[in-house]
Amino acid sequence: MVGTGGPADSVTPLMNGPLIVQSDKTLLLEVDHPDSEPARRAIAPFAELERAPEHVHTYRITPLGLWNARAAGHDAEQVVDALVKHSRFPVPNALLVDVAETMARYGRLTMDREEVNGESTLILRTTDRAVLTEVLRHKKIKPLIGDRIDDDTVRVHPSERGHLKQELVKIGWPAEDLAGYVNGEAHDISLDLDGWALRPYQEQAVNGFWDGGSGVVVLPCGAGKTLVGAAAMAKSKTTTLILVTNTVSARQWREELLKRTSLTEDEIGEYSGARKEIRPVTIATYQVLTLKRKGIYPHLDLLDARDWGLVLYDEVHLLPAPIFRMTADLQARRRLGLTATLVREDGRESDVFSLIGPKRFDAPWKDIEAQGYIAPADCVEVRVSLPDAMRMAYAVAEPEERYRFASTAAVKDGVVAELVKKHQGEQTLVIGQYLDQLDKLAESLGAPMITGETAVVERQKLFQQFRTGEISLLVVSKVANFSIDLPEASVAIQVSGTFGSRQEEAQRLGRVLRPKGDGRTAHFYTIVARDTVDSKFAAHRQRFLAEQGYAYRIIDADDLDTLKPGASPTA
Repeated sequence: MVGTGGPADSVTPLMNGPLIVQSDKTLLLEVDHPDSEPARRAIAPFAELERAPEHVHTYRITPLGLWNARAAGHDAEQVVDALVKHSRFPVPNALLVDVAETMARYGRLTMDREEVNGESTLILRTTDRAVLTEVLRHKKIKPLIGDRIDDDTVRVHPSERGHLKQELVKIGWPAEDLAGYVNGEAHDISLDLDGWALRPYQEQAVNGFWDGGSGVVVLPCGAGKTLVGAAAMAKSKTTTLILVTNTVSARQWREELLKRTSLTEDEIGEYSGARKEIRPVTIATYQVLTLKRKGIYPHLDLLDARDWGLVLYDEVHLLPAPIFRMTADLQARRRLGLTATLVREDGRESDVFSLIGPKRFDAPWKDIEAQGYIAPADCVEVRVSLPDAMRMAYAVAEPEERYRFASTAAVKDGVVAELVKKHQGEQTLVIGQYLDQLDKLAESLGAPMITGETAVVERQKLFQQFRTGEISLLVVSKVANFSIDLPEASVAIQVSGTFGSRQEEAQRLGRVLRPKGDGRTAHFYTIVARDTVDSKFAAHRQRFLAEQGYAYRIIDADDLDTLKPGASPTA
């Protein structure tokens, strides 16, 4: 409990701090305050950014955020201290009590194994009998459990381990899973550390995952998530199933594993639309696993094809629903999710928490940037005005057509051309959502284009030419959002996006954050039509930038000549 002598009394509030903590669990952060950055870093592990206008950012404390923080090693005292230390006014005591009690819910139920009548049995145990009695009365939980062993313990059907955890999260009593994992089929894997070493944060991420058994590692794009996966495989030394977003990503994983580990070509299989290879390490695409025929998913048998010791999910924030369903049946396997952001546009963060596992490690983007492992970024929103005739056409357009209308406005084309010219000679990506818009831009810029319809071989060829500098400009659709390694890309120009997707913003910014050989700044431009839904969705996407500590400037298209390539990011 928080009260006299509790955590709230252990810290002297600044009383002129940058944070206003409100009883409805919203936190208001004054961006221009000199202590705003330490405050943002302190609340980031447990609070989610909701709105990010220029001067005051609004965060919200949620149970899932607090449970993720608890699973990642933060206790209630640390959370309370962060709130009290940075608050401008006394923090409502009721909120502090609620934070402490919410975090205390995690772990009051544990899932474990014990010997019952001479055989290993999956059980649900409690430290609070009233809690167990309460949850056992829920209609959706009753079918998932067996008989009661004693007052504090109940059997769990082994096949329902994942489903039970899902339901417990929904009713506010998340279970800590201590039931352990099957070893899986042994397969020797080691890191080939010739000429390189894991970075400190990568080692921390692997250890955080391994100590927790299963869970999610959150790292910026370009910070080496693949190496974290490889190191986890080397620690596990078992057969591994790696699930990735597309075939290009699968082949990049293959190349990286061949380069960084003891694995040979014969030990790594690709399971995609083009190939169906099952090897000790098998890399499968989400698309092939979720292919549905006559009401069934024929390729999900892959999950039982070997006795996998580790299942690795790349871009875990993009997992399709069928993968969640099959993951519910994989709770006895170690599971590692890799992502740049836990934000899901479908709101299924709780399913990631319960089925893949809680967040085990999260490195703030700005921390990794400060260490020199990702490039500093200058984020700029360029606003264009629609001509009068287009404004009138927009006004009378059907609501569902307005976003496409504004996103693909021809007035953006000239701005793209001007930005490309300004960064001539730099590796530049023009990224968008609508193929007709991109086709037109590719033609006018004289640049090659990559879309979902581009053959994998052609994609790989163009990406490789871009990496080597043979070509310096690429027009790409959303296929370039995911797991594409383009280390020398230093400029991204976003002309349209998937409505207000923060996860897409993370991926697109990540395309230019690989550290540059000469240490130069990366540039991320978003071109937005003012006074339209385009600007509304842009503001939503930019919450991600603010969440990671990036400032973004807003300039008018008429002022592009004031931009200086290579300028330092401006707050």
